[in-house]
Amino acid sequence: MHFVKGTTLEFMETGRASKTALGVAIRRAAHQLMDAPPVLDDPIAVRLIGTGYRVKMGRASHRVGRDLRAFVAARSRYVEDRLAEAVERGVRQYVVLGAGLDTFAYRNPFAGLRVFEVDFPATQEWKRELLEEAEITRPEGLRFVPLDFEDTTLDEGLAEAGFDGSAAAFFGWLGVVPYLTLVAFRATLEVIAQMPAGSGVSFDYAVAPESLSAVGRKAFDGLAGRVAAAGEPFRLFFMPEEMEGELRRAGFNRMEQLDSDQLNEIYFKDREDGLKLSAVKLGRVATAWV
Repeated sequence: MHFVKGTTLEFMETGRASKTALGVAIRRAAHQLMDAPPVLDDPIAVRLIGTGYRVKMGRASHRVGRDLRAFVAARSRYVEDRLAEAVERGVRQYVVLGAGLDTFAYRNPFAGLRVFEVDFPATQEWKRELLEEAEITRPEGLRFVPLDFEDTTLDEGLAEAGFDGSAAAFFGWLGVVPYLTLVAFRATLEVIAQMPAGSGVSFDYAVAPESLSAVGRKAFDGLAGRVAAAGEPFRLFFMPEEMEGELRRAGFNRMEQLDSDQLNEIYFKDREDGLKLSAVKLGRVATAWV
């Protein structure tokens, strides 16, 4: 397989760790401490961010922050549920694209499942420093794949890490698609669609801002402003029917998309604390199978 320059990770500046990755990790940790029971059981997130970042959790607890916190938890749980289905069908390779501070590899319940964390070198170096500071041991089945697409393609990096391109694999691709160009998004999808039968990918995407309600647009503008200020602006949006067309165009033969109402029904129904995704509906999750 071959990933061209410009895919997945190139939106990040050379030599700079991702600020949005930290924001996501803080929300995952806040979910563990503020919401009971957690939709995503991730005690590693609390250890990983450390006490130095916990002062920033206040933002994750206000109304808009609570909604984003719920979405961050739900999308990760959704991907891990789809991964579990893939493992039941015999998949033994999991690739986390744009891994950031993802913690699945440190909670991996599947014997024999190898995890490949792919990310920009600066972000991965920073993560490894945080892991060392938190005394979190690297699991046996984890392989780090630091990639700078100026020098190395994803297939080369994965091959060096022991990835078997002739065997089925599942890909998790969270918090990345909105930052890509359409060309980069399509290139990544097409490569995954060419993987052996049984492979698949789960990801989230941002819906087109013009389709949002007035309240949704206000929430979107606030979030978009914050990520742009962090140097990682949103660039790519889809309507659901457009996304279905993209997945079919890439060559996937089965797919699903879930909106906030469907995620609420699956993950937030009858919660005593009232935690759920709001009506602003900024994003969706999707899975496509080869």
